[in-house]
Amino acid sequence: MRAVAGDESQQPLIADESGDDATALPEVTRKQANRLIWLLTLSAGLSGLLFGYDSTLVSIHEDLGRPLSTFDLSAITSSTSLLALLASPLAGHFADVVGRRPVIAAACGLFIFGALFQSAATNVWTMVIGRSVVGAAVGAASAVVPLYIAEIAPADRRGQLVSVQSLFITGGQVVAYLAGWAVMGRWRWSVGFGSVPALIQAALLVGMPESPRWLVLKGRDDEAAAVFTRLGHDDCDHIVSQVKHEVQEEQLSAGGSMFKELITVPANRRALTIAAGLQALQQLSGFNSLMYFSATIFSLVGFTSPIGTSLSISVSNFVFTLLAFAIIDTVGRRRILLYSIPFMILGLASCALAFLHIDASPSDSMSPSSDASAETSSPWSLVLLFSLIFYVAAYASGLGCVPWQQSELFSLSVRSMGSGLATATNWTSNFIVGATFLPMMHALGPSVTFLVYVFICLVGYIWVWRCYPETKSLELEQVKKLLENGWGVRASERPSDLNG
Repeated sequence: MRAVAGDESQQPLIADESGDDATALPEVTRKQANRLIWLLTLSAGLSGLLFGYDSTLVSIHEDLGRPLSTFDLSAITSSTSLLALLASPLAGHFADVVGRRPVIAAACGLFIFGALFQSAATNVWTMVIGRSVVGAAVGAASAVVPLYIAEIAPADRRGQLVSVQSLFITGGQVVAYLAGWAVMGRWRWSVGFGSVPALIQAALLVGMPESPRWLVLKGRDDEAAAVFTRLGHDDCDHIVSQVKHEVQEEQLSAGGSMFKELITVPANRRALTIAAGLQALQQLSGFNSLMYFSATIFSLVGFTSPIGTSLSISVSNFVFTLLAFAIIDTVGRRRILLYSIPFMILGLASCALAFLHIDASPSDSMSPSSDASAETSSPWSLVLLFSLIFYVAAYASGLGCVPWQQSELFSLSVRSMGSGLATATNWTSNFIVGATFLPMMHALGPSVTFLVYVFICLVGYIWVWRCYPETKSLELEQVKKLLENGWGVRASERPSDLNG
């Protein structure tokens, strides 16, 4: 911070060099800064609640003009993922052009419009349009919200604060199930309720400042210093100077083209490889097949209340995301993955074993809304349930959260584009899993299907061990140095060497 000798309690933390006291800012205490950081994180993170809520499709069986076919259900379900895939890289672009805050605000508006439009849908195609609008909001929010939080968070708490979004996502999925029960199947009320958190977020966005690092990127150094001061940084002039130097260095080395910087600068290219790889692994490990089709899986193996059993999966996901939230800045991103992925593998392998002893041949009528259930369940059904919960716990405590730390890997000048492309990888992989799960269950059988996910997790574990460095407690500007000369795995064990 800019300090002036004398009575510090009477001096502004940012002095106006022109002598105009009208622009001087009052001193910000650590408590005030922490309160602001949490408020901004929660304000932005509400997008995650909407993300989770809208990713859990309510059961729609009637009141859209005709009985819903398998194609109708597929169109309603896939429209959200498809638009999220298209919107995430565009959101990354606009986050650089107009700023992080306006993109979050636009996503908030789309959430409100999409929720209300769905609740008023009169036929399948108006419902698809409403889901598509929500998909665009989800894609934009999932790309930009983690980026914004990463840019305002202190280095030693960045992992925890970015994980707030994951916490809201998993909480949103639980709320979606509970809301569906509360309105007793009246799906219009359920989807319309999604506008309430968005309206709360819209009110909170009024006082949200722009990302200080984006302000530096646009040459608005004084505004950036003011925001850094409000966030409690001790030497905002030094941070502004450091960020500015990084931007100039990147632009000179790549001729000013953002995409060229992302692809040709080795540190940026490695960052994109890690971020996109983690996002792909998060989805291709098969988790969302449980979120989309868990009720169907449990009905096949004999549970008489498959929706309630699916809720146990969502609650487990939320509880162990809380664990990740608590430990990610202490244990570290890399170590969490190396600890948790083996337990994911064990859980999936146990599921494959359980399916060998269960008559769970999927019928052609399998769908996310299937009400079919077996007449009886066996002890192996309980093995399957606890194996899935075990897998979900391991996933939520590691791979469910860590990939969303993606923004910290990129240099400022390419951060929004890199985050957008990595998020697009997530949605592409999400789409692949949703499109292939049921065909694999039909063609290969449940046991082999889950063994495919075991193999993917094994490959992912080896890749994380070789290529993903530890980034906990590093300033965003230090991570670039970590990736300049290789993957930085060994260098991340000596973070003090990055201060030079």
